Amino acid sequence: MSNTDPAPAELDCAASAFDGVLHPREVPLGGPRAIRVRRTLPQRERSLIGAWCFADHYGPHDLRGGPGMDVPPHPHTGLQTVSWLFSGEIEHRDSAGVEARVRAGELNLMTAGAGICHSEVSVADPPILHGVQLWVALPDADRDTGRDFAHYVPPVRTGGGVSMRVFLGELEGLSSPVHTFTPLLGAQLDLAAGAEVVLDVDPTFEHGVLVDRGRVAACGTHLAVADLAYQGPGHATLQVSNRGDEPARVVVLGGPPFGEELVMWWNFVGRSHDEIVAFREQWQTQDTRFGAVAGYRGATARLPAPPLPRATLRPRPNPGV
Repeated sequence: MSNTDPAPAELDCAASAFDGVLHPREVPLGGPRAIRVRRTLPQRERSLIGAWCFADHYGPHDLRGGPGMDVPPHPHTGLQTVSWLFSGEIEHRDSAGVEARVRAGELNLMTAGAGICHSEVSVADPPILHGVQLWVALPDADRDTGRDFAHYVPPVRTGGGVSMRVFLGELEGLSSPVHTFTPLLGAQLDLAAGAEVVLDVDPTFEHGVLVDRGRVAACGTHLAVADLAYQGPGHATLQVSNRGDEPARVVVLGGPPFGEELVMWWNFVGRSHDEIVAFREQWQTQDTRFGAVAGYRGATARLPAPPLPRATLRPRPNPGV
């Protein structure tokens, strides 16, 4: 998925002392009739949870009564994209020649490495589009790796009113075989009314709990839909509870603190102002770094990059560091 902000802010992604709840902001995904997404990462207060550097939550959108998702070919560098749906279906095409369907409960992970471009278009049937789009920053040693794509259908384990799917990493004896370049955790938890779970987690990880639906309490506080609660390293358990009378659902993210400083602007993750400028210029001039997407049928052949800020992209201080 693209960051379609017309004037995206540059962000220095680095560790922060912030420990609390990140509230989302609404962002349009595309043109004037675009669907809207709720973005919780990155923010000034906290730009990373482990190597997780971007989190959008969207839906449920009924495609029978409004626009769907239609994101023209757009570029990425220095990251992996994680597509995870609760319902609906999306057609993915990328410049590595991959054509795939993103379906509910199935992981699609795309590695941009040194450069890739891709398109995403929702499918009319099933008609309800609902999910999250996540990005993972690549460490410096691996950020120029080749383009890649992985698909995985995690098993569902149910007990005590909680259903669990682990799509990346390991949790409670469930593990994903999908390769990542830093240790990560990504899991979906569905909780019946009144259910509570205390998860055994890696104490070297920091964790986030992103609420999709329900009256959820996590990390010691009550959360609203699309809130992202943060728990820092040093905790061997993570408690999540459903305080409501209806089912609840969350996505749990985790990883060890990412020890490298990043500069993130639009769809690019880099290390300096000059790198970001070069990436943008290469995309605008159709440099071979990103390749091309075959078979996209939208009205706009490529998503143009927004103008760069008039100032040099510089690291921003993280409050509380």
